[in-house]
Amino acid sequence: MSENPKYILSCDIGGTHITSAIVLKYDWKIIQNTITRMYIDSSLDAKSIFQLWASNIQRCIDRSDHEILALGIAIPGPFDYENGISLMTGQSKYDSIYSLNTTLGIQKALNNHTLEIRYINDAAAFLQGEVYAAHRENENCVLGLTLGTGLGSAVKQKGTKAFDADLWNIAYKESIFEEYLVTRWFTKRFFELTTIQEKGLKEIIQNHQDTIEFQQLMEEYRHHLKDFLDYFSNKYDCNSFIIGGNIAKAWYIINIPQTFNNYNITIGQYAEEAALIGAASLY
Repeated sequence: MSENPKYILSCDIGGTHITSAIVLKYDWKIIQNTITRMYIDSSLDAKSIFQLWASNIQRCIDRSDHEILALGIAIPGPFDYENGISLMTGQSKYDSIYSLNTTLGIQKALNNHTLEIRYINDAAAFLQGEVYAAHRENENCVLGLTLGTGLGSAVKQKGTKAFDADLWNIAYKESIFEEYLVTRWFTKRFFELTTIQEKGLKEIIQNHQDTIEFQQLMEEYRHHLKDFLDYFSNKYDCNSFIIGGNIAKAWYIINIPQTFNNYNITIGQYAEEAALIGAASLY
């Protein structure tokens, strides 16, 4: 790229959505009227997926008067972030773009082959965005955790970009850590305790917060989460965490005195915007 872009187009791509926005570099502020969201059916064919992404990106560009030369994309793994190639397969999302050159697919759909595109893992983007937006980039180490439909983990060390710690499939109890820390654990375990099927944690809290079974559910979850924080902290010799994702919205219930006292825990303040800021900061 011949010049250092001041305005960066940024995308957060998930299994069911794409959100785009233009970010002002250095201030790391999102230009609010450029935020453009779209639902994506990730089971579609590759051409349709690239066209839908490009449509969302173009709508975002059209909301700004600035020339856009750079695009940063936060996207889940597995993904070859250096070369822009999706390695997602058998995860019920984006199977059709497996092994395809995502950069060429987007450029072709946009009819813009000069747009530079860089990629970052979504958990790393969340952490990097939270750190930059809160001006915490001079801290020696911050660990990021996203708790929702999946378990994301990332590391941000002073002077380097955040990276995916990729701890979701570390062996734990009878399976792996992810199976004990995400939304499906709450619904599965609550059904085992009550034979009541709820859609997610939000519904369990709304409908059952005063029950003994709910108290047991939360106590078990705290135990799993503390085990994971212990593992993560020991691996990187760091005790500062930023936690995000939909489950973090219930932190007021999850966090009780003494349980997580060994750690400096902040709940993410920027939600979806953190990943957008993190992707923009690739430039």
